Amino acid sequence: MADIHNDKAALIGLLADTMEDYARAIDLDQLERWPGFFEEKCTYKVTSRENVEAGYPFGVLFADSRGMLTDRVRSLREANIYEGQVYRHLMGRPFILSMDNGIVQAETSFLILRTMRTGEMSTFAAGIYQDRVRIAGGKASFVERIVVCDSSRVDTLLALPL
Repeated sequence: MADIHNDKAALIGLLADTMEDYARAIDLDQLERWPGFFEEKCTYKVTSRENVEAGYPFGVLFADSRGMLTDRVRSLREANIYEGQVYRHLMGRPFILSMDNGIVQAETSFLILRTMRTGEMSTFAAGIYQDRVRIAGGKASFVERIVVCDSSRVDTLLALPL
């Protein structure tokens, strides 16, 4: 078997499989699996294209460790009150920007549809994932995931991870 670091098709396949599993965890309400896609020390941020283009470092949501992501899930399960909803992620093929010392920098387009408990469906978010992913032992884990939404209008029901 070829070294995945030197086989672009295999690397894209690994990234795509990881991202699809990430989306399934959210879409199937298996939120407790979500933090496991990240390194212990990581960055997860939801922001807008407008903020990125203006160079603003802040976003709508920010976490800098897997522990913070785990706390977010616990809060969703035990403390937060929000209307019942489910997401459906549709994603493009990961595009590799660079690879250095086992860290892949990639971008992937996404579209997230939201279905409310009432059956009402809407486009919830569209944009691009800007990722830094560690590849080790045939596994991919997020060092950094910046969710850049095309719209700066963020629904107040940003309860579930994107």
